[in-house]
Amino acid sequence: MPTRATGIVLAGGLARRMGGPSKPGVVVRGRTMVEWPLDALGAVCNRVAVVCKADTPLPALPGGVERWDEPAEPRHPLTGIVHALERADSPVLVCAADMPFVTAETLRAVEAGRGEALACVGRAGGHLQPLLAAYAPGALEVLRGAGEDAPLTGTVRLLSPAVVEVPERDAISIDTPEGVRRAERLLGGGVSSSGSARALRRRTGSG
Repeated sequence: MPTRATGIVLAGGLARRMGGPSKPGVVVRGRTMVEWPLDALGAVCNRVAVVCKADTPLPALPGGVERWDEPAEPRHPLTGIVHALERADSPVLVCAADMPFVTAETLRAVEAGRGEALACVGRAGGHLQPLLAAYAPGALEVLRGAGEDAPLTGTVRLLSPAVVEVPERDAISIDTPEGVRRAERLLGGGVSSSGSARALRRRTGSG
């Protein structure tokens, strides 16, 4: 049964290390990077949107997926989460646009883990993943009150979130062209061990 949460792909960040204007359109194994998390969210949520800056170039989005433009400043993941909660008028289930390995199973576990909490955050390899998380509308007061330079994880901790352990692979984010090449090998099935996933996460600077 689909969750009542709105599925959100956060795509407002810059792609400095990738060498381009944005990461969503980077091709990973024949598909744009944003398509991978969109597919996973689409299997869980009836409504799915990409939250990004007005000047963020996006590839053509699958039918039914909405684009929501967040405020131009600040460039902070909290901006996208706050905008998503304000516009969705529902809980939101979020993941980053550069997480091609995230699965519907993991997303369902994160949303189910929230219960009555203001948030539920995935934890992979001992690290909280605020960009692989579920947030209730009641979290807005705390999130809006964070300063422009507020650390994301520290702010989310103020919500006393529930925590769900997730596979390290699901939380890998891709930040560099080298990371794209390694991701293609993983998605192709050539590398599948958790140890290889940890190595990729370290080398791409994620987590």
